[in-house]
Amino acid sequence: MEKGKLLYEGKAKKVYATGEPDLYWTEFKDDATAFNGKKKGTIQDKGYYNNQISAILFQWLEERGIENHFVKLLSDREMLVKALKIIPVEVIARNIAAGSLAKRLGLEEGTELSRPVLEFCYKSDELDDPMINDYHIAALDLATAEQMQGIKKQAWEINQLLTKRFKELGILLVDFKLEFGLHKGKVILGDEISPDTCRFWDAETKEKLDKDRFRRDMGGVEDAYQEIYRRLKGEGN
Repeated sequence: MEKGKLLYEGKAKKVYATGEPDLYWTEFKDDATAFNGKKKGTIQDKGYYNNQISAILFQWLEERGIENHFVKLLSDREMLVKALKIIPVEVIARNIAAGSLAKRLGLEEGTELSRPVLEFCYKSDELDDPMINDYHIAALDLATAEQMQGIKKQAWEINQLLTKRFKELGILLVDFKLEFGLHKGKVILGDEISPDTCRFWDAETKEKLDKDRFRRDMGGVEDAYQEIYRRLKGEGN
């Protein structure tokens, strides 16, 4: 399998063609952005940790019936994935009030929600990923009703599975972003699952172990990513 031409470069990843039309070669970058690209920087070894963490979680979810785009690791920072036509609807699952939700609803950060919440955003950097609902999605033909039904079902299952898994590791899964795409006409999970796309807090200390440390200039960003990887690898809490 050889890396072909660059098809797409985003804020956190580069996607390349391969000799197989149904497979892409993804490379994770150390570049860090926040607030839809308005804040930029570099997190040492972020590409390595996000690639490894995503691989672990994608494989773990696949074993529990959540089909996703992960095929195999290619190197420390690269993975082979199924080619997806990304559905331009970002899904955010929220278990604890933090970030924009806390601000919008006037909740103290850390308030546990009585039940999880799903939010949807239109995937558009130019528009700062505005929040949308089912009516917008239908009106803009972003996804069919059947596709959205499948996305919601998978998102609830993923939230339930990951919340339980991270609880076992002494970590609170505060909220996280998911992206889905079409592979041979079927809606499956794509993108990544990492401290870039999830809010992770230590269950005891409530210490932030994710990209919020970069967003809020808290320091210790590299250590936070490394800690998530360490616990997932089973190296203790």
